[in-house]
Amino acid sequence: MQKKLYRSNNDKMLCGVCAGIAEYFGVDATLVRLLFVLFTVLGGAGVLLYIIAAIVIPKEPEE
Repeated sequence: MQKKLYRSNNDKMLCGVCAGIAEYFGVDATLVRLLFVLFTVLGGAGVLLYIIAAIVIPKEPEE
């Protein structure tokens, strides 16, 4: 089965980007959220990356 990257419908806080990335890589969503916060605090790139990911990554299809 081929893995696909989707924004999560179940474990989302804003748009589901972090939860979708966490599901894709098999890690905890909290870890991915902390990385986005770290990128935001250190250079401000986290917000820009999140917005781009929310636009580019498709929503998870309803099953």
